[in-house]
Amino acid sequence: MKAVQFHEFGGPEVLQYNDVEEPTAAPGQVRVRVAASAYSPADTGMRAGFLPIPLELPHVPGYDVSGTIDALGDGVEGLAVGDAVIGFLPMERDGAAAEYVIAPAEAVVPAPRTIPLADAAALPSVALTAWQALFDNGGLEAGQRVLIVGAGGVVGKYAIQLAKRSGVNVIATASPRSLDAVRAAGADQIVDHTSTDLLTAIDGQVDVLLNLAPIEPQQFAAYVAAVRDGGVVVSTTAFMATPGDDARGVRASTVFVLPNRERLAELVSLVDAGELTVEVTRRIQLTELPALHAEAAAGPITGKVIVLP
Repeated sequence: MKAVQFHEFGGPEVLQYNDVEEPTAAPGQVRVRVAASAYSPADTGMRAGFLPIPLELPHVPGYDVSGTIDALGDGVEGLAVGDAVIGFLPMERDGAAAEYVIAPAEAVVPAPRTIPLADAAALPSVALTAWQALFDNGGLEAGQRVLIVGAGGVVGKYAIQLAKRSGVNVIATASPRSLDAVRAAGADQIVDHTSTDLLTAIDGQVDVLLNLAPIEPQQFAAYVAAVRDGGVVVSTTAFMATPGDDARGVRASTVFVLPNRERLAELVSLVDAGELTVEVTRRIQLTELPALHAEAAAGPITGKVIVLP
């Protein structure tokens, strides 16, 4: 089968489009014929060797997948050949930038029925990140307020939608290019961080501050003043320490997305119910993945890109 893989850590040039052996499902596993994988910035960190994930080389990137089960390992129950599924794959194992991928049976759930199967690859890890940041780490509840810094990105727009459906008041920061998208996602108040001082723009403190942007540490620390006593600061920027305020009981929490099959199935149900919009900004072919990594090395990739085999 065709796959993109790297045999050593390094820049985008280490990615190779190769013929590799077609994998076989072991007990407890399924083989998925890939409809699409999804690019994530974490893929570049893993390729470069920056993230503390114990990869075996050579490694195939792409830990988000959508596709069709075409083989079952022994002992797999509740799934069948022909099932359309999505999954968040174990990051240390080979991913879905290939024609086929092996997945633990517990990593996949039935795919959304209301969107194209390939597009569904854009959902798993980013939507799980938003949910875990807001509710598992942040402990948000109906009637509370959240401030989302960097809400114009993919995770931010999922976070807005999930918070609003849970009865949370959402204040979001965005740049002019993403104001309309953040508004469409349902934010109650939007602050243009390029022209407005955030701390003076918001009316009162919030229960949770969720940071999704690579802001300066000093600025991040200053934003903690926006959180009420006993509140929570949550961040997905693992390369930078998350600030809190012990004197006021403001807890700090850094999110690194975890697999959660039950939660992923719930997110799929929200998509099919029309309560969660899956964003796909661009669709590329598998042969173009090394070029996408090169593009990411030159500057941030906007939106969500899926990779078609």
